[in-house]
Amino acid sequence: MVNRLTRYAQIARVLSKYGFGIVLQEFYPDDRRPDFLKKDPDLGSDDVYRRIRLAIEELGPTFVKLGQILSVRRDVLPAPLIQELQLLTDKVKTVPYEDVQPVIQETCGEEDEFCSFVEREPIAGASMSQVHRAIMADGNEVVFKVQRPDIRELIEVDLTILEDLAERAEKSYPYLRPFNPVGLIEEFSKQMRKELDFIMDGKNAETVALNMKDIPGVKIPKIYWEHSGPRLLVMEYIDGVRIDDVDALKEKHDLKKLAEVGFEAYLKQVFIDGFFHGDPHPGNLLVTDDGQIVFLDFGMVGILRPERRLAYTRIFYAIISNDIDMLIDTLADLGVKIAPDDIENFKDEMYVIYKQTENYQMDQFSFGDTMNTLTSILHRYKIVMPGSFMLMLKVITMIGDVGSHLDPEFDIIGKTTPYLNKLIISSMFSTGSLDDAKHAVTREILGFPKAFRRFLENFSSGRSRMEVTVPEFRILNDSLEYLSQKMVYSVLAVGFMISVALIAPTVVNPFSEWQGYLLMGGLVGLVLAVLKLWSQKPKR
Repeated sequence: MVNRLTRYAQIARVLSKYGFGIVLQEFYPDDRRPDFLKKDPDLGSDDVYRRIRLAIEELGPTFVKLGQILSVRRDVLPAPLIQELQLLTDKVKTVPYEDVQPVIQETCGEEDEFCSFVEREPIAGASMSQVHRAIMADGNEVVFKVQRPDIRELIEVDLTILEDLAERAEKSYPYLRPFNPVGLIEEFSKQMRKELDFIMDGKNAETVALNMKDIPGVKIPKIYWEHSGPRLLVMEYIDGVRIDDVDALKEKHDLKKLAEVGFEAYLKQVFIDGFFHGDPHPGNLLVTDDGQIVFLDFGMVGILRPERRLAYTRIFYAIISNDIDMLIDTLADLGVKIAPDDIENFKDEMYVIYKQTENYQMDQFSFGDTMNTLTSILHRYKIVMPGSFMLMLKVITMIGDVGSHLDPEFDIIGKTTPYLNKLIISSMFSTGSLDDAKHAVTREILGFPKAFRRFLENFSSGRSRMEVTVPEFRILNDSLEYLSQKMVYSVLAVGFMISVALIAPTVVNPFSEWQGYLLMGGLVGLVLAVLKLWSQKPKR
């Protein structure tokens, strides 16, 4: 049983050993710090990023998995740290079969009841599980992927500690808040708990197998559910050669074809199915004698909703086709904003990447290096991408590197561009898009009578009024009003002039009462009309 307080002490010891005891400063000043919490002097000259990686490895499976997931976050972490995190491995020393045998027995019963042979020496080992070959009673060859003892308790304690540390980090270091440490650890905790459930691993395998059933040359192991459980996964044993063992593969297989089949399988998983194998390192990809590519280990998968899948397709297409405006627009749709002052510089740097790869020679080009440069730019401009996008980018980069390893002339951009182009065009006229448009129109039509009735009720009761504003109409209206007023006052002025002209010759005695009033009234009206004409100005 793992004790939380004991685990805190273990973590503190490892952090101090590798020179990260600053987190302990307020509890144990240097002069009062116990020996077991002091830095190892032999590690003093090591690079800080290497020390981070060594500390993570010593902290165990939870932290190793966290480091592996963070290794795809090139938009958040500096490149030297990413390079170290990519070296993380969860290969650990295996435990004796007797330690994992109780897990097998609690799921399946006594071995001799359901299998005729179990190989006690594991054929593979990882931080959370190890794998043993076996032969079932019916003669089928299988493997037992069995969870290591006490690993679940250790990971649960570690996740609790990480959640606490993330909360403290956000409070103590405000500059970390844009990177959302708490949210990142929450997502990581969900992922780890999924990986602890081997039933989920098996279901993921079956989902990918169903999606890949029409792709020739791809194989997913069968799951034996009657013998599987949350801590034990029994699956078909498939013999094969690691996909990066070029010397062994080239004796029997067409390496160009293997590269194409594997890459096209991943393109379909990512951009069409939206459900993809999330850990395509060469140890999880085998090639059988008959040339089939076998996918192993589905503890980590990427899942993309349809709208995200289309958005990521547009982003990836924009990157490889140098459509920077499409890239910025799609990022905005995802809620990823670029500071207005940075947009022009960002466009310039993206254009440089495009020009550097525009006329590349295959022996001089590395898609992985190009993606590293891209993510360095994202990091520099503080553009934090969704985690699912970075996982997708990692998977495409890894499988592209595998393709280039098999075939030095493998053209990842040349194979991806027309594929994405077709997807973008077809998405515009897909049944789903047309259905979405139809449903949107239907919702508006069905909602119109109710909205219109509510408007009429409010309008008739005086609670609402309607105002239609069209700038061009207002300008025209103002001009017409100005001209009409000019005409009115002009007519009045002319009228008063005619009145004065008619009255003046008939005045015998201008000082007589009624004649004087007529003349004075006409003159005053004329003056006022002329003054009003002069004072009239058009509205702006």
